[in-house]
Parts: sequence; C-alpha cells; structure tokens
Amino acid sequence: MFIDSLTGQTIEMAKKGLDSATLRHNVISNNVANVNTPGFKKQSVIFEDALKENKISAKRLNPKHIPFSYEKSKNSGRIITENDTIYRNDGNNVDLDKEMEDLAKNAIYYNSIATRLARKFSLLKLVAQGGR
Repeated sequence: MFIDSLTGQTIEMAKKGLDSATLRHNVISNNVANVNTPGFKKQSVIFEDALKENKISAKRLNPKHIPFSYEKSKNSGRIITENDTIYRNDGNNVDLDKEMEDLAKNAIYYNSIATRLARKFSLLKLVAQGGR
C-alpha cells in the first residue's frame, strides 16, 4: 500500500509493458526458428483488443463534466496466426528480414521500459536513504 502511494501505477504499467515485450519476443523467436519449416505460418501479437478493453476514468469535479470510467484489462495481447499470406512456394510465410526488424524494435521497446523502471527504483532508493 505504501509502495503504491510512492510509485502510483508506474511499476504496474512497466510490468505490463515488459510482459507484452516478452510475449512479442517469444512469438518472433518462434517465427525465426521456423523460417525453414515448410507450411509454417507466421504468428503475430496484437494489442488492439487489450486497448479496446481498457476504459479510462477521471474524477469529476463538477456534475456538468462528462463521466467516464477506467477498467484495467488483464489481457496483455493476443497471438494470431497469419494464414492469408504465402511468402515462399512451400507455404511458409515468414520473412526473415521483417522478423529481424521486428525483433530489433521490440528490443528497443523492452530496454526503454527497463531503463525507466530502473530509474524509478533508483529514485525510490534515494528517497529511502534520505536524499544522500
């Protein structure tokens, strides 16, 4: 409870971001591992459904304000199989260059969240030590 008041939702949001990056990394790694498997269909992670499930809330200071609410989604993404494309004659639709590009993007995303989380913990440590 005390930690929640110090950190707000930063740590929880960072956890969800790291979880989603990990899921995306696993899916991309699976695609790369099966690049030479005949008939293998590429998988992707989509987060649009999770975003649609989230509702935003705000405190109403005036009864004339438009009310809206926030509901956290436990869904951090959904894996889909792309069956509608064929990249090679053997039925495999994995483009290795595209997978490596997606992997690099995901690594940058993961590292940025991890760096921000480390800064948050560093700040909390500084506060706990009395600013020294």
